[in-house]
Formats: sequence, structure tokens, C-alpha cells
Amino acid sequence: MAVYSMTGYASAQQSGAGAPADQDGKATPAGRLAIELRSVNSRFLDLAFRLPDELRQHEPALRELLAARLKRGKVELRAAIGQPDATGVPEPTPRLLQRLNAVQDQVRAWLPGAPLLSVAEVVRLAAGEQQPAGDFREAVLPLAEKALEELVAARQREGARLAAMLAERLGQLRALAGQASPLVPQLVEQQRQRFLERWKEAMALADGATPPEAAQDRALTEATAFAIRIDVAEELTRLNAHLDEIERLLQHGGELGKRLDFLIQELHREANTLGSKSAALDLTHISVDMKVLIEQMREQVQNLE
Repeated sequence: MAVYSMTGYASAQQSGAGAPADQDGKATPAGRLAIELRSVNSRFLDLAFRLPDELRQHEPALRELLAARLKRGKVELRAAIGQPDATGVPEPTPRLLQRLNAVQDQVRAWLPGAPLLSVAEVVRLAAGEQQPAGDFREAVLPLAEKALEELVAARQREGARLAAMLAERLGQLRALAGQASPLVPQLVEQQRQRFLERWKEAMALADGATPPEAAQDRALTEATAFAIRIDVAEELTRLNAHLDEIERLLQHGGELGKRLDFLIQELHREANTLGSKSAALDLTHISVDMKVLIEQMREQVQNLE
């Protein structure tokens, strides 16, 4: 199963059937319906629609269509109906000019001081009288479904890229954990030798006042307590278990964003504990490097569905 990002963009356009003939019986050209889908990350599925009034009745069906394919993300659907020749100057029809002339004469009969209509005003009125760009009632859902397919494909491509990045970070974290494992026994042995040396010095200074067995037992007890205090085997075991689970989820795919987010928090906790138990500079550096990688993973996991 694929891994999906919550980030994506898709669009689809379609020319509509010709609009009805105008009042002079002249057929008007077809317009164009455009649908855009934009998606960003969100904790839940948040749908927003920007539809023209003539397509508002399709919102429930569009909502059902998106909810069936998308599980998480803030998704915005925009639809727009473009007028034919939208970039040109609308041409007033003779019938419109006759009506405007009659209205103007009627207004000036009552208001002699009223100014005459300008060319710009006539053009604006002509644009407002244009017929609808086409009938898209039957095309909205198929076109939205086409855009949705493109959005899902875009989210899948982005998800694959994020999964590859996460897999790379997993490998780096495993390498760091492997470097940390042999450091602890070395530290314990070094500290044990240090305690034994201190015991020998103490025995020389005591000059027989303290039984050798008691002094040695105390030194070994302190060495054991130190070994327990700096032992990070449990943290490394849990960290590797979390890495295995993240790798399994990435291979399985599907809706894994929330589970990965939880596991990233657990990874961060183990790396923090590893740093707090650090008794050597090398172990501290490993803990810091781990937390940098984990933070990079956290940022990307926020985008997974």
C-alpha cells in the first residue's frame, strides 16, 4: 500500500455545451469550467469549497466525493466558470442598444440634466447581459473526480519522497545506536579500574585501619552503582524497537501519519534519556545527532496522511 502526503495540487478544465442563443437568435460560444484542488497538512479532514452560485447545489455531492478518497488534510476545492472571450470587449447587441437608447430618452424626458451614457457604461452593461457560459450541471462531478485522481496521484508521489527520506534517517539512527552500544561497557570498565585504584590509594593511606575486604566491597559497590546509572542498553533496545516499527509502517503504507507521530515522540524520549545518562563526550554527541535526525523526521511526518 502506498504512503500518501497531505500536500498536493491538481486542476482540471472542460469546455461546456454552448450557451442558449441570445435575444437576437445568435448562438453564443461555449465557456469553460475549471476546478482546482489544493491540499495541505491538517490533523483531520477539513474541506472548504469556493463555488459560483450556479454550482452551489453540487457542494454536498462534492463533499461526499472528496471524503471517500481523502482521510486527512485541509483541502480546498475551487470552481470557476469562464466566459467565452473573457479577455475581449463584449459586443453590445442591436437589441440592447435600442433598449438603452429608449431608456435614456425616457430618463432625460424627466431629468433633462442627466448625462448621456458613455461608451464604457454601454460596454459594462453589455458584459452584464452576457448569457451563461454553458451548462455544466452534468460535468461538475466527473470533472471534480478527474481533478481528485490527479490530487491523489500528486499526494502519492510526495508521500513516496517523504517515505524515502524517513527510511534514510532510520538508517542513520541505527548507525548511531550501533556506535553507542559498545561505549557503555568501555565506560563501566574504565570506572571500575578507577574505583579500584582509589581503593588501593585509600588502603595505603589507612595503613590497616580499615579492613581490606570492606574497602574493596565499597569500591565495587560504587562501581556497580555507576554502571547501573549509565547503562543505556534498555533505551537502545526500545529505540531500535521503535525504528523497526516505523520501518514496518512505511513498508505497509496507508494511513500512518498519526501512528508515526507518536513513535517519533517515543524516539525523542529515548534520545533524551540517552543524553541524560551520558558519561562520555562521545555518547553526548551521539544523543545530539540522534535528536537532530528525529526532529527532521518529525517535520516530515506532520505531512503524512
